[in-house]
Amino acid sequence: MNYKHLILTAGLAVSSVCAFSQDNLVNSLKDNKTATRKEKFKFTEVINLENTSIKNQGSSGTCWSYSTNSFLESEMIKAGKKPVNLAELYTARCAYIEKGKNYVRMHGAVSLGDGGELHDVINMYRKYGAMPLEQYTGLNYGTTTNKFGELGAMMEGMLKATVQNPNGKLTPNWLTAYTSAIDSYLGQVPESFEYQGKKYTPQTFAQQVVGLNPDDYVEFSSFTDHPYYKKFTLLVPDNWSFDQVYNLQLDDVTNCIDNALKNGYTVAWATDVSEKSFSWVNGVAFVPETPYELMTSEDKKTMFDGPKPEMVITPEVREKAFDDYTTTDDHGMHIVGLAKDQNGKEYYIVKNSWGPSNDYKGYLYVTKAFVRYKTTAFLLNKKALPADILKKTGI
Repeated sequence: MNYKHLILTAGLAVSSVCAFSQDNLVNSLKDNKTATRKEKFKFTEVINLENTSIKNQGSSGTCWSYSTNSFLESEMIKAGKKPVNLAELYTARCAYIEKGKNYVRMHGAVSLGDGGELHDVINMYRKYGAMPLEQYTGLNYGTTTNKFGELGAMMEGMLKATVQNPNGKLTPNWLTAYTSAIDSYLGQVPESFEYQGKKYTPQTFAQQVVGLNPDDYVEFSSFTDHPYYKKFTLLVPDNWSFDQVYNLQLDDVTNCIDNALKNGYTVAWATDVSEKSFSWVNGVAFVPETPYELMTSEDKKTMFDGPKPEMVITPEVREKAFDDYTTTDDHGMHIVGLAKDQNGKEYYIVKNSWGPSNDYKGYLYVTKAFVRYKTTAFLLNKKALPADILKKTGI
């Protein structure tokens, strides 16, 4: 996710998969917070699946890692295991190594940055295993929260210098130098570590403690210009690994999410959060019936003053938003439940990684229309899929 948002405020830090400027996002949040709106929405939980504590990704573009590791923690709970707080920056560190290799092999013709995709977490789990947060915090240079500006600039500078090939022939040393630079910021990965009195490597920890099968997880999106129920390459900048996802019809998106939640499975979710109708502070996201730019000043002021009518989201409306860059691949979060407002409209309960500083202590309520409109991808356990989707995709 090539995120547009970067914020660092007391108790809240948001970033690029998360590349608006810091000031732009702060101002955006202030625009939406004209007054406290929590009392205007009356939410009743329908499903609220167990999940681990709210985390804070700090000033880093690692929402993809936080959201999908949170998803894996809930998968442990679903499997009857005691969840582990997984080391999000161990996953990110491994992905940055692989992204660097890919960048050099492609002679620099792919995106850089610290963003990524939901499937990156599964791919790194499969190849590199996992670590508990207590053994790999990624805070290796005196900060108490992630702060990746210098690290990102260092990675970009080294990789660009490498592909310029100043020696006329690439040496193998660039990878050692690049890896060492990342490890100097995030910390070296130990060959083994102790967890609850036993010794593990990242691979044995993934196998014996986390105990999840990476082959159980599948990713989906919805586009009109690809065959339905077939795989296609997700063409967003941060899909640096060129992974493929299954293409669903639009109604299938919410049907799959609903089926998962009703059967006790959570969902990792990639989306656009740049809309004025997405308010982190108020903890609500919806699609207003009248586009923001056509609203009166009074409508803008009262946008979160209780439930509002929404635009009807069709495949054509959704596709147009992708094509004109209204929808971009901004952010990764974790869908953990379902709720209804005072009018009976359904909202997904969404866990974020920006700390607990909004009206709902780190969670949001997101309408189904917003999910239909703004989802770039979602990932879930194949056991959570409806039978007809399994049959149509051949999963």
